[in-house]
Amino acid sequence: MRRVLLTSVLLGKACGLALWAAGAPPVLAAAVFFSPGLCLLYAMLAPSAQGLGRVVTRFAPEGREVWLTIDDGPDPEDTPRALSLLARHQAKATFFVIGERAARHPELIRAIVAAGHEVAHHTHTHPAGSFWAAGRRRVARELDAALAVFAASGVTPSRFRSPVGIKPIFLHPALAERRLAYIGWSLRSFDTVARDPAHWSRKVMRDVRPGSILLLHEGPRLAPKVRTEGLGLLLAALTEAGFRCVVPHPDRLR
Repeated sequence: MRRVLLTSVLLGKACGLALWAAGAPPVLAAAVFFSPGLCLLYAMLAPSAQGLGRVVTRFAPEGREVWLTIDDGPDPEDTPRALSLLARHQAKATFFVIGERAARHPELIRAIVAAGHEVAHHTHTHPAGSFWAAGRRRVARELDAALAVFAASGVTPSRFRSPVGIKPIFLHPALAERRLAYIGWSLRSFDTVARDPAHWSRKVMRDVRPGSILLLHEGPRLAPKVRTEGLGLLLAALTEAGFRCVVPHPDRLR
């Protein structure tokens, strides 16, 4: 699919130029010229788009199961609090951690694993604003630098999520070489923009279904009230509604 998209971009530009040279209406020539590029841009920027490679957005549940994923750690304040809340609710989660932060807090990586949770890959520097334009070498640097940090803590991740769900064109081949599966989400909390954790936790509970992949965050980007209350409110609501938070086996990913 990736090769088809790239080929269509080149063909679209060639056909658009040919139409323009042949005297076709400018609107038609422009539409043919730009449309394939817009499709490629959508595949790169839309978090759930599958055009450049597989993006897991659900899993096959056994009963009322959901997959809780927490991005942007580890954080010396939030990670210990999250581990305590998860233990209180007998919940499991996947922490998509940033390599640079993991290098500063290897003890938190070990604590996550010791508590029975999963450590996954969230790039090394979290280049949210520029990752879409990353070339082959930069993608490799982001992946390999973090993998080296994880290896120092005895962790070999098998799952990856990029910042904001952006997928540069060279990402999926690099993930395949490193045996990393790309994990998206089916339900986002918007905890990085919401100020009231009660509001977004109610919204999550309204939309959650068995097999949902929930996206949350940790770290200083969150509002203070969200950092102290958000995860606890959501876990309590999920428990009351009879949901279990699990880390699914690869065979159950969709």
